[in-house]
Amino acid sequence: MRLSRYFLPTLKEAPSDAQIVSHQLMLRAGMIKQEAAGIYAWLPLGLRVLNRIEQIVREEQERAGAVELLMPTLQLADLWRESGRYDAYGPEMLRITDRHERELLYGPTNEEMITDIFRGFVKSYKALPLNLFHIQWKFRDERRPRFGVMRGREFLMKDAYSFDIDEASARRAYNRMFVAYLNTFARMGLKAVPMRADTGPIGGDLSHEFIVLADTGESQVFCDKALVEMPAPGPDVDWNDLQAIVDGRTSLYAATEEMHDAAQFESQTAEGDRLTARGIEVGHIFYFGTKYSAPMKARVAGPDGVDTEVHMGSYGVGVSRLLGAIIEASHDDAGIIWPDAVAPFDVVVINLRANDPSVCEACEAAVDALEKAGKSVLYDDTDERPGGKFATADLIGIPWQLVIGPKGVAEGVVELKRRATGEKSTVPLAAALESIG
Repeated sequence: MRLSRYFLPTLKEAPSDAQIVSHQLMLRAGMIKQEAAGIYAWLPLGLRVLNRIEQIVREEQERAGAVELLMPTLQLADLWRESGRYDAYGPEMLRITDRHERELLYGPTNEEMITDIFRGFVKSYKALPLNLFHIQWKFRDERRPRFGVMRGREFLMKDAYSFDIDEASARRAYNRMFVAYLNTFARMGLKAVPMRADTGPIGGDLSHEFIVLADTGESQVFCDKALVEMPAPGPDVDWNDLQAIVDGRTSLYAATEEMHDAAQFESQTAEGDRLTARGIEVGHIFYFGTKYSAPMKARVAGPDGVDTEVHMGSYGVGVSRLLGAIIEASHDDAGIIWPDAVAPFDVVVINLRANDPSVCEACEAAVDALEKAGKSVLYDDTDERPGGKFATADLIGIPWQLVIGPKGVAEGVVELKRRATGEKSTVPLAAALESIG
């Protein structure tokens, strides 16, 4: 992609109302534009990152056995009345009446709709266990939307819903999502700590939030520091027996401030292992039994032929929120530092003299070689001065910068910079391509 033909409206300064680093950098890097309070247009660079995050989430859900579908953004109010949540949910729900006086709502979550889909088609325990997920835009009418995509009103979420014949099976489904989340966030370069959490309006008696530690986190968290250093389980686990993995993490103290018990923290965790920090929620999982299946009559025939209410869980990942969380965890004074797995492009090729045919020819050759190697490339072919090009490349955070100028062309070398470390090397193009991988 040639930068001269791309839409990348960068800013030298962030608007004064952008309070946290991720919001400031997303605006400055031309990733988003605010259309209304808590509602953003996703510009090309931001959309590329959003799509990469979404794909990682999708792959890890499918690896854990979940099946993708897509539900509409608008839902019938009557479904929520069946579950008893329509009036209880509160003013965050955007309620709508169409021209036929039907009451609708812009979905903040999908427990009711997925339960309705399930009860319409699944009649026997033989179809269980079942986990269905989708990645869809949600809307919650926050009183004070702030912090950019971290607390917007419209946001992209992955929500999954498990259906099982009994509590034991449902807890196994919960464990699968628990491990899938650890793997998901690790692939994005994040260390996410599972913490006991309040179930809130979703309900149930078992819930964990997955928290990324960051100085600008929205809430205070307390945990055993060993949890921060634990590696992700990885894909090569026995997906049918994950209890030991889950126990290994939940046996250590970790709680959000709403669930924090100071006395338990002190008794359960050695003084040198106690970590108090700020954190950002990037995922939340719930087991809530028959909270929805009972009032909505979602039943299946069991092995004995008797109808029984299914046990359910729900599992959310804030896909759009993750962009903000990653930036909060990975940036410096110059701009964003994207982990390789979610970066909008793998490499930016910087032409230091766009009016020099030999430099342009060398840049074109580098771009062609990179693309043939399967890399996504942003080619800065603009006539901007070199300092401005370097500043833009650092701001947008692409992992590799390959710089080509007249001197390098004459000597048969390029300059290669790793954005995360700032390390630079002057090497032949072939060696640079090998380093980029």
